[in-house]
Parts: sequence; structure tokens; C-alpha cells
Amino acid sequence: MRIAGLQKLTLLDFPGKTAATVFTPGCNFRCPFCHNADLVTGPATRAGSHEGDLSAADVLAFLEKRRGLLDGVCLTGGKPLIQPDLADFCARVRDLGFAVKLDTNGGFPDRLRALAEANLVDYVAMDVKNAPERYAKTVGASMLDLAPIEESMEVLRAGSVPFEFRTTVTRELHASDDLRALARWIGDASAWFLQNYRDAESVLGGAGRLHPWNVDELRALADELRASAPGIALRGMD
Repeated sequence: MRIAGLQKLTLLDFPGKTAATVFTPGCNFRCPFCHNADLVTGPATRAGSHEGDLSAADVLAFLEKRRGLLDGVCLTGGKPLIQPDLADFCARVRDLGFAVKLDTNGGFPDRLRALAEANLVDYVAMDVKNAPERYAKTVGASMLDLAPIEESMEVLRAGSVPFEFRTTVTRELHASDDLRALARWIGDASAWFLQNYRDAESVLGGAGRLHPWNVDELRALADELRASAPGIALRGMD
């Protein structure tokens, strides 16, 4: 399994737990608002992390020393489900006593289902990028089959693994009507977080190209969307 970086402590990424974050390289999407462009298109090394790929053994050795100090491990990227031996890595992390949180874009529902059915993940955060009609543009594709996305959503809705849906919103890609349509698609999911875009030099589409929503307008719209998606909440708006 390829590992491009290790953040030794996060208090924010795994709800209710202190955790380490493992970054994996590669992604099947090219979302212009992605903050991990270095993992998607560039050298497979997370900025601010170790130089070069880490081995799974390196990470597991680190975790062995953090037993009793950390509660969990976040797997993010890039997209971890691209890694063919992710299940084995999750099993070894859980054998050490850590809970596992997985970030996914929903592109690999069979792999997601296998991890859930094998009880190898404890929490899943799935990015649901936009309303169906706007999905391809939002992920940087000319065409896109939405069937895997919909199947991954259903895997989470039907399964026993706690999960959240989340959407990063930008003025250019998410109009009010897009978010209304997306809310109808999300429906009665227990948790759906809207995250306002934050510009940075590291974003895949380039700094200055995309812009966040006005926070007050987004809050007002969220109140309206709650009728379709009662699990909606805003995250990181301060």
C-alpha cells in the first residue's frame, strides 16, 4: 500500500476521537477545489510530511508507539480505496486497537461494501460533490457514470457503519438550485455537512479561480434545505 504522508495528530477529522491521519496518493477525480493537489497530480508526497512514500510498516510502527495515546486513524488522500491492499492495512490498524475512519468519493462501491461487511471501518465520510446534473463538471470530468456514486450512498444508508455525507460549496459550481437538487438527493441521511470553500495556493484549479459562498446566505439556504435533508449542518464557517 502506498502512503504519501502521515499527520501524527488531528483533533478535528475523526468525530469524537484523537487520531492520526494517513494520506494515500492518487485519485480518479480532478475536483478544481481539491486542497490535496500534490497527492492527485504531483509527486506522491503530502506537503509538510515525510519526504517520499512511507511504508505501511513505518506507519504501523508509529501507531504501535501511540497505543493508549490515540483513539483512531483517518485514511484520506487522494482516495484510499484506490489502494489494492487497503483492507489488510485496515485490519492491522484495528488489530492494534485503533478505530478507522475512511474518506471516500464514492467511486468504488464494491470496495467500500467489502470493508464495511468485514467490519474494518468504524466511520465513513463520503464526499457528495453536487447535484447529479452538475456532478461531472464539479469533479473535472467531461462525462461521468453516477451509478457508482449512487451505489456507495446506498451502501452507507443500508449498512451499520456510522457515516456522513459532505459537500464543499463554491459560488462557481454550486448555485442555489444545485444545492436544492442535491438536498433532495441526500434526503433523510443522518448527517450531511456543507463546507464552504477556502481558497489556497495549493488547490487543484489554481488560486483565485473559485470563491466561497457568503456565510450568511449559506446559513439561510441551509435552513431552507433542511426540509428536504433534515440532517444538514454547516461545518467550518467561522
